Amino acid sequence: MTDAASARSEATGSAGVDDGAIDDDPIRQKLITSAAEVFAEKGYDRAGVAEIARRAGYTTGAIYGRFTGKAELLLAAIELHSNNELDVLFNEHRFEGKVTDILTTVGSHLVTGDIDANGALLLEAFVASRRDPDVRRMMQAALDLRGDRLADLVAEAQTTGAIDPALDAEAVVRFCHAVGFGFLLFRAVELDLPEPGPWEDLIARLVDALDTSRTRPTTTIRSTDRPD
Repeated sequence: MTDAASARSEATGSAGVDDGAIDDDPIRQKLITSAAEVFAEKGYDRAGVAEIARRAGYTTGAIYGRFTGKAELLLAAIELHSNNELDVLFNEHRFEGKVTDILTTVGSHLVTGDIDANGALLLEAFVASRRDPDVRRMMQAALDLRGDRLADLVAEAQTTGAIDPALDAEAVVRFCHAVGFGFLLFRAVELDLPEPGPWEDLIARLVDALDTSRTRPTTTIRSTDRPD
């Protein structure tokens, strides 16, 4: 198995372990819950595997029998606490085939609410990724999996003209990531966020601009086209 394939396997669960077996393992769930608490209290770097196991009422052997180490525990904790709005919207019939509606709804919610448990864990993961190659590799794989799903929706929307086919699907996905994660950082430093009304108006205009039936020809000056 290649490094990329291995990382993707770990991003969706312990490598080589059946998803059903994972869901039916109460010890694993207790360990993940304990890990989330310790990571939130002490941060990733200062969190110890022994402390995580102790809080769950087990030994470190219970952890290493189910996870490759602390990095995989962090990713599992993020997944457990993830309230992924996209997953909810993907399963709603009213959004079938309307990726622009999904983008509008998710984008509008970026300025409401505070950092939740999942947001705090994501921040820890991003910081840890700078120093820990295992965390970085798993986060890349996890984000790629989520990005692939959104990219598929974008590509489908491009076939109907709901999104301009001339736009690069990956660029659209990365833009969505940049905005979403940017707001996570804003909340971390308690930066004032825009009011919901004006922000929703902006999101609606940006999404409408993706629609080929509504866009007007524009002249874009790229950095490579500018004179020296």
